Amino acid sequence: MEDIILENLSKDFGSFRAVDNVNLTIKSGELFSFLGPSGCGKTTLLRMIAGFELPSAGRVRLGTADISDLPPYKREVNTIFQNYSLFPHMTLFDNVAFGLRIKRRPKAEIKERVREMLNLVKMEDQASKYPNQISGGQKQRIAIARALINKPRVLLLDEPLAALDLKLRQHMLIELMNIHDAVGITFIYVTHDQSEAMSISDRLAVMNLGKIVQSGPPDDIYERPASIFSAYFIGETNLITGTVQAVYEDYLELDCPDGSGKSFQIDSSFQKAPEPGSKITLSLRPEKIAIARGKPRHQDDINILKGQIEDILYLGTHTQYIVRVGMLRFRVFSQHKRVYFDDKALDWEENVWLFWHDTDTWVVETHDADELPQTEINDNGTLQRYVKRGKS
Repeated sequence: MEDIILENLSKDFGSFRAVDNVNLTIKSGELFSFLGPSGCGKTTLLRMIAGFELPSAGRVRLGTADISDLPPYKREVNTIFQNYSLFPHMTLFDNVAFGLRIKRRPKAEIKERVREMLNLVKMEDQASKYPNQISGGQKQRIAIARALINKPRVLLLDEPLAALDLKLRQHMLIELMNIHDAVGITFIYVTHDQSEAMSISDRLAVMNLGKIVQSGPPDDIYERPASIFSAYFIGETNLITGTVQAVYEDYLELDCPDGSGKSFQIDSSFQKAPEPGSKITLSLRPEKIAIARGKPRHQDDINILKGQIEDILYLGTHTQYIVRVGMLRFRVFSQHKRVYFDDKALDWEENVWLFWHDTDTWVVETHDADELPQTEINDNGTLQRYVKRGKS
């Protein structure tokens, strides 16, 4: 097995550039995902790897072999589409066997290989049925078996679970991971669903406007977003922006002038310390913030702010609170757990304390003021803030 290497890969449709100079190595045997909103270029990128689209510039390599100009059937790369593309007039057995019959393999080999594939996807007892007699999740399993039976070196999955309901998607994600572990080949998965990409991937690439804005393990992208787009697209976050007033050995002093006199300390990592006068944006995930009626005991490594609840949204596993602190609004997630049975739920317009560890924020990027979404500029206002510097 060999790596998939994308070199300066671009795709133009007339004057529109769908994929813009992508450079990426997908390691052999990885389960790798492309994640992004509709129109970001992820499916076009997948189609160039598959051979359904030819690059306008750049190359696609499978190991040392340049496959950029090869037709799909010569690439040892199989694709699973969103609509399954099963033959309705064939039994499930015949659907899975189709590729081997095209290659004129012996009947005994076909029978044995189909049995192995149906067993892999847990559909061995359904072989005589037709596609219209099985569920969407079962159709997806048959599509996977049919794609794997020819022993491709890479399996491409283009939003394969989009047509399934939530519970079935969650179940199929586990099945896909198990199948990947069993066959050991490279899986490349395309989705706009961040929870799918986060749960299934060894690594993922976040795409926007035809470019890869960040790639890496899911936890690294979530905890250490490289840009405002990554911070917003992967999960929920609170963005805090300010101007660096001074740089000290352990912290940075930020100023956001709303005149409230509030301050807090943030421990963050910098590849290079921002210069005084530059603007930086901080990401603070809502689940990192604790919320309580009583003021917590002061510690040097936690931030403590007092605010008022503006809105409450019940979300099943947790409740979302919107808390105003001066000119700032914080989004806070509180998991549903009972510590004391006589606890009284927090209510609208109630005064509360917010607190979090100084290591729970991350500097996402330096930027000009107009790079922030307008709603964030309006909501954030300005406060005096202290940002502690840590190691990269």
